[in-house]
Amino acid sequence: MLVVISPAKKLDWAVRDVAETQPDFQDDAIRLARTARNLTLGDLKKLMDLSDDLARLNRDRFRVFADEPAADVTRPAALAFAGDTYQGLEAGSLDAEEMTWAQDHLRILSGLYGVLRPLDAMQPYRLEMGSRLKTRRGKNLYEYWRDQLSKALNAQGEATNCQVLVNCASQEYFGAVAPKALKLKLITPVFMEDKDGQPKVVSFFAKRARGAMARYIIQNRLRDPEGLLEFDSGGYAYQPKLSTPEKPVFLRPYVNK
Repeated sequence: MLVVISPAKKLDWAVRDVAETQPDFQDDAIRLARTARNLTLGDLKKLMDLSDDLARLNRDRFRVFADEPAADVTRPAALAFAGDTYQGLEAGSLDAEEMTWAQDHLRILSGLYGVLRPLDAMQPYRLEMGSRLKTRRGKNLYEYWRDQLSKALNAQGEATNCQVLVNCASQEYFGAVAPKALKLKLITPVFMEDKDGQPKVVSFFAKRARGAMARYIIQNRLRDPEGLLEFDSGGYAYQPKLSTPEKPVFLRPYVNK
């Protein structure tokens, strides 16, 4: 099976001694970076609701975004992102065989790069999928990417003989995929906290759990959707009464941060 996750705003730019691969949509990333480079500081602030400091940081990143970046400029995607999902994924602790498997079966959806493999070389950036960046393809990034992302996931499913796509991405990012165009069976796990007998989704915990589910799939080389139901990382347990085949629900007792 394939599994998709979202990127993160926070980056970890530590040097990694691993061989990097080139993103499939490198040319698109270059075009989008050039478009973003032409925005004013005020435009960037408005586009992604940024503070002055973050707007300057990302303006500078787009200004130096290279068509052919030097090796010391890039980092492997799964190791460069450092948000909640990546705390659950813990990509840095995957062994070589697990990372090789992940390279074929894990995909990171990206506003700038479209789809990234774990070891794809990415330059530092911030461009959220929900951004209303106008391009020749439309008024926002959903219109820019939609057909391409579905085709890319279908192609990878065919290349790896996978029939199932596990969606561990956020709604913002998976919204760029056209589900009707997918040839893969779609499964979207739901992670909930039981607070006083009332199951609810808590974003902070759900993000981390989605990363942990991706790690579970990688480490167990899952192919059968039934294998997802054994997931118990962090105290979660499958809840058949709350679930459907397309949306398995995992619940655990609520714990304050």
